[in-house]
Amino acid sequence: MPELRIDALTGLRTIVASERADRPGGSLRAEPEAPIDPATDPFLEGHEQLTPPEIWSDRLDGSAENGPGWAVRVVPNLYPALTDDPGGGGGDRASAEAGPRDPLAVERGDPDLFPARPAVGAHEVIVNAPVAVASLAELEPAQAARAMDAWRARMRAHADSSYVHLIVNEGRRAGASLPHTHAQLYALPFVPAGVARERERCTAHANRTHGRDLLADIVQEEVRRRERVVAIDGEAVALCPFASRAPFQVQIVPRAPRPRFEDDGPLATSLLLDVLGRLRAVLGAAPALNMWVRTAPRGAEHFCWRIDVVPRLVNDAGLELGVGVHLNVLPPERAAELLRA
Repeated sequence: MPELRIDALTGLRTIVASERADRPGGSLRAEPEAPIDPATDPFLEGHEQLTPPEIWSDRLDGSAENGPGWAVRVVPNLYPALTDDPGGGGGDRASAEAGPRDPLAVERGDPDLFPARPAVGAHEVIVNAPVAVASLAELEPAQAARAMDAWRARMRAHADSSYVHLIVNEGRRAGASLPHTHAQLYALPFVPAGVARERERCTAHANRTHGRDLLADIVQEEVRRRERVVAIDGEAVALCPFASRAPFQVQIVPRAPRPRFEDDGPLATSLLLDVLGRLRAVLGAAPALNMWVRTAPRGAEHFCWRIDVVPRLVNDAGLELGVGVHLNVLPPERAAELLRA
């Protein structure tokens, strides 16, 4: 029987309906991606001239910037979603009016129904490795840890932003326009509504429980029950969340609650690579996936960072897009069981 579940972190609802996995086209398998063509790979070591000039790099001793000899390299996004020029383009349309308007001088109030202003912030690309691989899972553990250290360093560099969102898209189905493994960082001038909702729920839980951390309490209960736990190591816990929005969604959470990923402490690299390997084994190939780091937004007194991994095995349709309710055909308990095995 289908179940309606509520995510304790976000308050969002998911319908878990395993019977729908039996419908035509409902199988959950990953299709291998085409191999990277080194000749056209702009992120390959030695092709630095194909990207904008670097703004940060983790380099071997003696290597010059914008040339070979790097382990992780950061460049501005060639097609940025955010601008560092507050005066460039657009502008507040209300300011284009001839002088200020007095709402009391008209018959009714005069709300601005179409507000707009420049999308000011930063949009960076973090190239995770100099070699032509398509997934973090293909990196040696030391290189993956070096890449995640770079994520942390760039998030710190934008600490004055309202929110810093770091993502990894792997595979065309997940929106990756270039196959070479890379992350993207968005330094936003606002706290997104979904993140603000989590901040509010974490704060309410702390107030209700005399300072306890919501995500830490969820993890402790999940470990006690063992139904949705995938793996545990010395740094973190991997689990399929109770109200998973998609098949094989996995969250990686530090064993001890820490508000900001960018602060010193565990990176959970080993467990992340372990989870990616388990997904590949269960699905027959490395799946296209979206991954993001959820860190504490501005104004959060009670929060715990995590990494979300969502394989792109199904498409959002009218229910998800129309009302924001996700339909998951694989119960997270079964997903965790398969990944454990």
